[in-house]
Amino acid sequence: MAAAARFFVRGARSKLPISGVVPGPRSSFAAALLKLSPGSSSRTQRRHAAHFTFQADPEPTQYGPTTKMNMFQSVTSALDHTLASDPTAVIFGEDVAFGGVFRCTVGLRDKYGKDRVFNTPLCEQGIVGFGIGAAVAGATAIAEIQFADYIYPAFDQIVNEAAKYRYRSGNLFDCGSLTIRAPWGCVGHGSLYHSQSPEAFFAHCPGIKVVIPRSPVQAKGLLLSCIADQNPCIFFEPKILYRAAVEQVPVESYTIPLSQAEVLQEGSDVTLVAWGTQIHVLREVANMAQEKLGVSCELIDLQTILPWDVETVCKVAARISACLTDISQWMSAHHLKINSDKTELLLFPGKDLLTQDLTVNFGNSVLTPTLTAKNLGVTLDSQLSLTPNITATTRSCRYTLYTEMMERAL
Repeated sequence: MAAAARFFVRGARSKLPISGVVPGPRSSFAAALLKLSPGSSSRTQRRHAAHFTFQADPEPTQYGPTTKMNMFQSVTSALDHTLASDPTAVIFGEDVAFGGVFRCTVGLRDKYGKDRVFNTPLCEQGIVGFGIGAAVAGATAIAEIQFADYIYPAFDQIVNEAAKYRYRSGNLFDCGSLTIRAPWGCVGHGSLYHSQSPEAFFAHCPGIKVVIPRSPVQAKGLLLSCIADQNPCIFFEPKILYRAAVEQVPVESYTIPLSQAEVLQEGSDVTLVAWGTQIHVLREVANMAQEKLGVSCELIDLQTILPWDVETVCKVAARISACLTDISQWMSAHHLKINSDKTELLLFPGKDLLTQDLTVNFGNSVLTPTLTAKNLGVTLDSQLSLTPNITATTRSCRYTLYTEMMERAL
C-alpha cells in the first residue's frame, strides 16, 4: 500500500506523459484527479500558510550585543551555549545528529561530537525514558520529540515518571535536568499529525513545567531557563515561527524567568491572554478593536503555561473587568481566579482551555459564558447573574464546566 501511494504521488508530480491519458486542458492527469475530488472547481484556490503577521519586539539592550536570528537559529544558539558551558549536556532525538527536520541542531554534532549530539530510534517513549535516566544520573538531558503530535507515546514517561520522580523518592532523586523540546502548532499544511498543540494535556500535571515562546528572543531566553531549571520542562516551539519570526537576538547567553507573564500592551477595556503564535493574532485583534470599535485592549503573553503567572493575570483582569483567553489547543476547561466587586468574565473557548480550579468572586456582576454546542456539547444563551458575595467554584470537568458552574452559583 505504501509503495502504491508513493507511486501515485510521484506519478502525479511527474512531467512525463502517462499512457492512455492524452495531454490537454480537460484530460490531463491532474485534471482527471481534480474531477474525482469532491467539491473541486476549475478556479485556483490560494492557500495562506499564516493567519497573522509576525511583529518583532523592540531590540533588547539588557543582554549585550545582538544579531539577526529567526526562531530556529535562536534555539540553536541556546543549545550551542548549553553544550559549550555544560560538559554533561547531551542532545538526542530523531535525526538531531544531522540538524533535525527544522535545522535546530544543525552543526552541533560536528562541533561537540557524536557522543553529545546523537540520533535515537523512532520511539518517543524510549527517548523520554532515556532522558529521565540520563538526568537522574547527573547529565543535562535535552530530548527532542520531532513533532509535538508524537509526544503521546511518551505521555506515561512524562506524567508518571518524570513529573513524579522527586516526589516518589522523597527528594532523594530527581530528573530536574531534563528538558523536552518539541515543534508545536500548525503551519497551514501539516494536517492532523503535524499541527497539534497538546500543552493542555500537561498543563495540570504537577511536577513539570510547560513553556511556549512567542518570538526568537523569548525562545532563546526561555529555553536556557528551562535547561537550567531544576524541574523537568516541556518546551514547545511554534514551528510556524521557525523561519517567519526574525528579530534581533542577543548573542550571549541569557535567561528569561519562568512563570512570569509579560504585559505586551496596556489597555483599559478588555484583557487578552494568549501564548505562542496566538500572541501575534491577538496583536492584530487589539489593533482592529481599537480602530473599528474604539475598544482598548491589554495584551498578556502567558509564556509559561505551567505554573502560570496567576498574580499578573488576575491583577490586570480585575482592574480592567473583562478577560478573554484565546488559545489553540484541545477543549477541556478554563482556569482563572478573579476577585472583584464588579467584574464581567468572558469565557471564550477556542479549541481548548486549561484545566484547574476556577474561582470567581463577582459581587454584583454578570457571568457571560460564550460557547457552542459544537465545542462543548452544551449551549448557554442566557446570562448567569450572581448575587453579591457568592463564589462559584468549578473543578476539572470536561464538557460540563459551565453547567456545573451554573448549578453551584444558583
